[in-house]
Amino acid sequence: FEPSTKSEILNDLGEYLLSSEIYEAWMDGAAAEQSSRMTAMENASKNAGEMIESLTLQYNRARQARITTELIEIISGASALEG
Repeated sequence: FEPSTKSEILNDLGEYLLSSEIYEAWMDGAAAEQSSRMTAMENASKNAGEMIESLTLQYNRARQARITTELIEIISGASALEG
């Protein structure tokens, strides 16, 4: 294929430039979408980790409180039997 005139060359070049610009914009949009999804997932993972730590701490405190209460009851019962 050989273009016959300069105007045909410029017309083809213009079409190519336009399609290249559209493709670049589309690719930029796709990259931005992937980047925002990745950031959202990182934030969600971080928040889930913080929540797990918080819930684990609450669970351990409640468990320790139950154990302490049971020990106090056992010691109180033993003291009542002795005294």
